[in-house]
Amino acid sequence: MKMTFRWYGEGYDPIPLEYIRQIPEMTGIMGVLSGKAAGEVWEEDEIRDLVSGVNDAGLECEVIESVNVHEDIKLGLPTRDGYIDAYNKSLENLAKFGVKVVVYNFMPVFDWLRTELSHVTEDGSNCLYYDHAQIEGMTPRDIVEITAKESGGLTLPGWEPERLAHLDEVMKLYQDVDHDKMRDNYQYFLEGIIPTAEKVGIKMACHPDDPAWDLFGLPRIYKSRDDMDKIAGLYDSEFNGFCICAGSLGSNPDNDVPAIFREFGKRGLMNAAHVRNVKYLGPKKFHEAPHPSSTGSLDMYAIMEAIYETNPDVYIRPDHGRMIWGETGRPGYPLYDRALGAVYLSGLWEAIVKSHQEA
Repeated sequence: MKMTFRWYGEGYDPIPLEYIRQIPEMTGIMGVLSGKAAGEVWEEDEIRDLVSGVNDAGLECEVIESVNVHEDIKLGLPTRDGYIDAYNKSLENLAKFGVKVVVYNFMPVFDWLRTELSHVTEDGSNCLYYDHAQIEGMTPRDIVEITAKESGGLTLPGWEPERLAHLDEVMKLYQDVDHDKMRDNYQYFLEGIIPTAEKVGIKMACHPDDPAWDLFGLPRIYKSRDDMDKIAGLYDSEFNGFCICAGSLGSNPDNDVPAIFREFGKRGLMNAAHVRNVKYLGPKKFHEAPHPSSTGSLDMYAIMEAIYETNPDVYIRPDHGRMIWGETGRPGYPLYDRALGAVYLSGLWEAIVKSHQEA
């Protein structure tokens, strides 16, 4: 297992690499070129600067998150071939600098979505929060405005202004795209990029829809174990795999999260993992919790054990954290609580390793 940390890059992330390096057991980052719009080629000099800067700080940069998929690809528009060509060029360039995994998503229009970015919890910390009853009274434009207002001036992944500038137009285009059509468009994308991924040795890791249900009538196709099985069937290759996110899939209590980790780890399709906890508050209502099992609704030991027993070499990272101890910054991506999460997960890992050695 390689413990990594999400980092948005110099000038985009308030957390310096030297602080990340000081987290025990931390080996690297899941990096990104935050200034790149979906569809743009990641150029060699930009990748070189990112990777060399991370390496100089004593960390690895073997996982990239995310090379965003352009909306025209998801919609199946005639322009998609050009964007697929650009995506392949980015993969080729990333491979030249030692990148082994690319985490991405195929969520229509929105990335992860919450109704509050700084919900105050019983211990006085604040965290990401979702209440579907609030969503039902909103328009897509409403949620965009709320997210922009609460982001603290920092661009959030999947909520970049250039992606949402034509929100109303894009929403109308999706009226003709159902779940089957969305899967067809996804298969076309995979057929276009997986041969390149196989050639250059980069494993693709698709991230689940978050939360794990449809929103605003948009066709979301990665919400459950059965959805994952369908995606795996779109292109049979270990390079067409998943970034299994405990919190995203765990937002729906119908998903058996440890079992999902175990099954797709055994199938060789767990190419990356996000490990975090959520606390159920009611139907389609939750807030993000500290990582320990006792503070949320997920069995973190069972999740880590499933990883250990099926794919112990996978890249993982503590995912979203709370704002604690007076910290301010990018909602969901603080230093302190994610560092606590990383140490907790490393402690679980040590216990699991030793218990299996003694068995």
